[in-house]
Amino acid sequence: MMNKRFWGLAAGAALAALAAVPASAHRQWMMPSSTVVSGDDVWVTVDAAVSNDLFYFEHQPMRLDAMKAWAPDGTEAAIENKSTGRYRSTFDVRLTQRGTWRIGSATDMLMGSYELNGKTERLPRGTTAANLAERLPAGATNVKTAEANNRNEIFVTVGEPTTSLFKPTGKGIELAPVTHPNDLFSGEAATFQFLLDGKPAAGLPVTVIPGGIRYRDQLGQMDLTTDAEGKVAVTWPEPGMYWLNVTTPQVEREEGEGGAPPPLARRASYVTTLEVLAP
Repeated sequence: MMNKRFWGLAAGAALAALAAVPASAHRQWMMPSSTVVSGDDVWVTVDAAVSNDLFYFEHQPMRLDAMKAWAPDGTEAAIENKSTGRYRSTFDVRLTQRGTWRIGSATDMLMGSYELNGKTERLPRGTTAANLAERLPAGATNVKTAEANNRNEIFVTVGEPTTSLFKPTGKGIELAPVTHPNDLFSGEAATFQFLLDGKPAAGLPVTVIPGGIRYRDQLGQMDLTTDAEGKVAVTWPEPGMYWLNVTTPQVEREEGEGGAPPPLARRASYVTTLEVLAP
């Protein structure tokens, strides 16, 4: 098994990126001021934080280094008025085109450890799959690695919804909606398809939690699983904001034959915030 102390340190350092799924864990989230707007020159303000209570900021802010926005035609838009405080970050996006906008971040990390002279050491910062072999010192044994691809995104529509931005990149977990994420209503089922590295991802756990945890006794969590086509159907019990998380099981791999670096284990996660309206 992976050295527990190492993984504890690594998980702490990557908390804002990994957005763990257990009910007691801190969750990473973004909250837009609106998900559907009208007009020719409008703005959306986004709060971004990591907390226990959705969507209440009480733990730490989400870092905005990797945050980007894309217009409906696929061009990248500016993230404006960025600010990071004690408990949350906030920023604005000017929505200059009609259609569906994507706002979010995608990060790639390589975590791992090795043993040298009887001690467990962490992989140096900046280690990648490409330079792993040269980053390992001579005599390193019991090498463990895990590659993490993490995506957190929201969608805002100006006028009528569009689907041009849902073309997959082929890396990590991605949403290929059957039901548009800005066209959700309580009491109705929405179907989403999830892809892993561009292919339908069967058997992935999907967690859906309504906001307002702070003000109710029950978490209200829905635990679902993608089918053979990577699809999952969600029936929304009531209007409101919902947090949705999809993740692959974490797998650790040991070194290859003759002390060679191991094949990379993969972990990928996907997070989004969805608004469900009354019918």
